[in-house]
Amino acid sequence: MSEHIVKSFDQELQTLDKKIAQMGGLAEQLLAQSFDALERRDPKLGEGAVAGDRAIDVLEREVQEQTILMIARRQPVSNDLRQIMTVLKIAGDLERIGDLAKNIAKRALAVSGENHPKSLMTGLKHMTELALRQLKDVLDAYAERDADKALGVWRRDEQIDAMYNSLFRELLTYMMEDPRNIGLCTHLLFGAKNIERIGDHTTNIAENVYYLVHGKALMDDRPKGDDTSSTLIRKE
Repeated sequence: MSEHIVKSFDQELQTLDKKIAQMGGLAEQLLAQSFDALERRDPKLGEGAVAGDRAIDVLEREVQEQTILMIARRQPVSNDLRQIMTVLKIAGDLERIGDLAKNIAKRALAVSGENHPKSLMTGLKHMTELALRQLKDVLDAYAERDADKALGVWRRDEQIDAMYNSLFRELLTYMMEDPRNIGLCTHLLFGAKNIERIGDHTTNIAENVYYLVHGKALMDDRPKGDDTSSTLIRKE
């Protein structure tokens, strides 16, 4: 990033980067805490995660206000405008990631008295770990302005989709085998879908990092592997 004649403009851009780093760090913590609450069936931990989303919301509003003021005062063009608009988009995706993580924590409150089949929680844990790794990598890609690293995150989104497809079918099997499992499995299914959507928002961030670095959008079709909408339950 080249320096500007008006040094305060550089400082404002750096402040935006810091807020994105703060939002990203909070989103990572929130996702990890929300899954821990679900895995442990710990309502207090879940309540703490739900409350933790507010800090991300506050930072997003600060980013929105600052970008509006910068556009009004500085009237940026070219690379500067692209950076400001990219920050605004990334902040929106991080806010949504926080909301989705909060929703996982709410599932922990709903199933606090239930016993989880170990295999189902193992699948959810693997999905969460991959989503956290993707989120960390894409935040690093933004901080480093590394389009290749962002592209790697973009390409790996299929892995989360594949895990979701597998878990989706396993949850359906549990529900068909015993109707008493329907309540628990429905909550776990929503939790898995939230993680899959976090992967989508992480992919959005990767696309925005690529655009920030190269000044052009990724033209390839986004790699998607979620085929649950076409899953049919057949009765013998």
